[in-house]
Amino acid sequence: MNLTINEIDRIIEMAWEDRTTFEAIRYQFKLDEQQVIELMRKEMKPSSFRLWRKRVQGRKTKHEKLRVFEKGRFKCSRQKQITHNNISKR
Repeated sequence: MNLTINEIDRIIEMAWEDRTTFEAIRYQFKLDEQQVIELMRKEMKPSSFRLWRKRVQGRKTKHEKLRVFEKGRFKCSRQKQITHNNISKR
């Protein structure tokens, strides 16, 4: 994975968003769910990673096949931009 800092920040941002699916991350960055998990583990503080995993596990909105609402944008128009986020190790 040769990702820029901005791409890593965007992937972390998308992974935290409830309505952004792992399939959307794969579409944009060619990373499957396991690779996203590995990136999150590597880039985040251990406590932040544990919170994220607890939040994501079993969440139906993170998988396209399990979603019950209509597909929309990859990012909510009201979502704030995260730049050099405070949850990463950097």
